[in-house]
Amino acid sequence: MTSVSSPVEPDTDPYTPSARRLARERHHRARARRATAIAALSTLVTGAVLFAVITGSPGWQRARETFFSVEYARMALPLVLDGLLLNLRLLAVCGGCVLLLGLLLAVARTLRGPVFFPIRALATAYTDFFRGLPLIICLLMVVFGVPALRLQGVTTDPVLLGGAALVLTYSAYVAEVFRAGIDSVHPSQRAAARSLGLSRGGTLRYVVLPQAVRRVVPPLLNDLVSLQKDTGLVSIAGAVDAVYAAQIMAGKYFNYTPYVVAGLVFVALTIPMTRFTDWITARTDRRRAQGGTV
Repeated sequence: MTSVSSPVEPDTDPYTPSARRLARERHHRARARRATAIAALSTLVTGAVLFAVITGSPGWQRARETFFSVEYARMALPLVLDGLLLNLRLLAVCGGCVLLLGLLLAVARTLRGPVFFPIRALATAYTDFFRGLPLIICLLMVVFGVPALRLQGVTTDPVLLGGAALVLTYSAYVAEVFRAGIDSVHPSQRAAARSLGLSRGGTLRYVVLPQAVRRVVPPLLNDLVSLQKDTGLVSIAGAVDAVYAAQIMAGKYFNYTPYVVAGLVFVALTIPMTRFTDWITARTDRRRAQGGTV
């Protein structure tokens, strides 16, 4: 006679943390609450001291009327926002051109073999020159120098010329970012790709560049944030962007509140991109720490 054994019932007892673990968690929560309270208190005290120092200064009343007038801010905001559309268009177009030209320069600087020496030399001279040349001087040279040549078929539009100057300068910086990413790819990756039958071009396109671009996304976003702010420099050529709109109103009413409004608008645009860059950087660091794909 065969005896039927009853199935073993699974252990359904819930996990009970030890007293030491509970005490440690309470200690961590208490430290976090204390740190938050101290940070909030120090922030309030610092803000109160700054407010008292600024508002108690002898010229505060005049400075408030000149830089923080609510009336002029309301008048300037629509004009600044209209001019901001030009800055956004410049950011979109120039950003794409900068990334493309920077990648081409980086690839040119990493070409191997003596036959490519002239290309490497030209790419190196380009990046060295425009990285060393101040952006404001580059803008002045392009915006006022190109029309002075009176070349047939060459535009004299200050927006296009200002955008070209931005592309010339920022592509040199972005090229170095891309080159650092390309150089960070281990040589074994190239060797493995060549052993599988890929050509040099195929190795660069399918193996090296995908890894390099993923690694340099955070610094590329930082360069785009800087480009977003520097689009306001095209106003020196007479293009009516957010900065020039503020300048027109400031010159008309002899009040500098429009400049403050334009600055706050640029800050409001920059902060989301900065936080997005921080998030991308943190995610990349977590993946690298876990051994995943960077």
